[in-house]
Amino acid sequence: MAKMKAIEAVAKILELEGVTKAFGVPGAAINPFYAALRGLGTIEHVLARHVEGASHMAEGYTRANPGNIGLCIGTSGPAGTDMITGLYSAMADSIPILCITGQAPRARMHKEDFQAVDIEAIAKPVTKWAICVMEPAQLIGTFQQAFHIMRSGRPGPVLIDMPFDVQMAEIEFDAEAYQPMTAYKPAANRIQIEKALTMLNESDKPLLVSGGGVINANADKQLTEFAELVNVPVIPTLMGWGTIPDDHALMAGMCGLQTSHRYGNANMLASDFVLGLGNRFANRHTGSVDVYTKGRKFVHVDIEPTQIGRVFCPDLGIVSDAGAALDLFLEVAKEWKAAGKLKDRSAWVAECQERKRTMQRKTNFDNVPVKPQRVYQEMNKVFGRDTTYVSTIGLSQIAAAQFLHVYSARNWINCGQAGPLGWTIPAALGVVAADKSRNVVAISGDYDFQFMIEELAVGAQFKLPYIHVLVNNSYLGLIRQAQRGFDMDFCVQLSFENINSPELGEYGVDHVKVVEGLGCKAIRVYKPEEIAPALEQAKKLMAEFSVPVVVEVILERVTNVSMGVEIDAVNEFEELAEKGVDAPTAISMLD
Repeated sequence: MAKMKAIEAVAKILELEGVTKAFGVPGAAINPFYAALRGLGTIEHVLARHVEGASHMAEGYTRANPGNIGLCIGTSGPAGTDMITGLYSAMADSIPILCITGQAPRARMHKEDFQAVDIEAIAKPVTKWAICVMEPAQLIGTFQQAFHIMRSGRPGPVLIDMPFDVQMAEIEFDAEAYQPMTAYKPAANRIQIEKALTMLNESDKPLLVSGGGVINANADKQLTEFAELVNVPVIPTLMGWGTIPDDHALMAGMCGLQTSHRYGNANMLASDFVLGLGNRFANRHTGSVDVYTKGRKFVHVDIEPTQIGRVFCPDLGIVSDAGAALDLFLEVAKEWKAAGKLKDRSAWVAECQERKRTMQRKTNFDNVPVKPQRVYQEMNKVFGRDTTYVSTIGLSQIAAAQFLHVYSARNWINCGQAGPLGWTIPAALGVVAADKSRNVVAISGDYDFQFMIEELAVGAQFKLPYIHVLVNNSYLGLIRQAQRGFDMDFCVQLSFENINSPELGEYGVDHVKVVEGLGCKAIRVYKPEEIAPALEQAKKLMAEFSVPVVVEVILERVTNVSMGVEIDAVNEFEELAEKGVDAPTAISMLD
């Protein structure tokens, strides 16, 4: 076997495990690893401006394509603690990313050395595994185990902390003898599938709920095929949006308190049976358990055993990878169809389709300043079926989910449970880094945009082009709307008169100047009819300069977006669509 520095073996293992891209910030304690990356020469590095940004770039990179595992790098001190938010976000959404940190030498770890912190202990609650490797020879097995853990069962992040002297030590390593470990994925058995299919077949108004686990399993095609085979409508969760195309006859809308369609909630409330596949029954999808479960039976299929029954006890729980379960569902359903055992669902499907046709929200507002609904209407006109949308949290994301259209898995890339502000820019850059041929469009409110705006410089430096639609009402809009229940509007206004940009009035930060200062392009629009031309111009600028292009739309200061505390009590604050002209880009026309 060959003798080499332990950190050189680590770099080679990353290559053998399929890593081709890394996001990070060098530092003294991690410089040995950077030297190993430089020597290896096969892993491209993207230099972030903030280490939290690097972790979100790694998330975006993982979420972009099946099999990807994003890598983020920093020191164990402030860099490691900065990456905690990214680890939390990845853990919450079952996203495998690998965080590597450089630690003080072993002899100084307990002596309050510069930037030495117990990052293992800090990271444990937000990772599948966090470890500080104290023996150089254990690095090989540790990294082998890390990839096995990230890929097995419910995917998730891992942090490996390496003391400086552990990195520098010499060990024996035979790269030719290294082999990645086979990931463990639980799979349903035929008895379970037959019981679940029997319950579905006995129901009158069944639905499939398709979650992020279907995307993680790369099983969207099986999901759609199964829905077509049994002729049962599908309710995707926000994390599962795209597992069935929005314009598919069996796409019954999203259900929930915020990121939902009117017809999605209505179809859920009319159902009598739900087969959940790879979903969490998260509270913003369900609202209260009593309302969500009343009058219907549930089968829950999930890869994580402890997820079954976490929110409520289903009538049948099946521990399985969503793809493995769908393969068996298809096998049994095909047999049953050939035998004439599957129930005719045409009347129920027609009922759901009629709700989809008639229960639309209005988008065609001509107001100046612009109403947000109009922004998404114009985006639907300009951006095609292959567009990948990236967003995180806020009224901008909620409205995007209500009005945009998604046609493929991984074309809606969203931070679900954690929802950290600032996520959108670095995540979008990570998606583009994974595939520069993708048509990527990010959506942010002004506060999310300002949180990590410095990462736009990464897009300029490394030529990572995408379009960023920035809807600016100079408010923490979602929190302002939530404060209505407390009869206040407190500490949520971002407005001020910018002495350097008086033309903005009270809209405060001049995003165009900041974006241009970071090396990117920006366009500002004030009127509805300016939006589509600006988006078309953004496409040309992006192609010409290969940098992020921001299109800022100045919104009316206050808009209350549809939401509520129960799926049967969503408040509609604006006019509803009564005819086709009210919602000209709706997925299903009113007339």
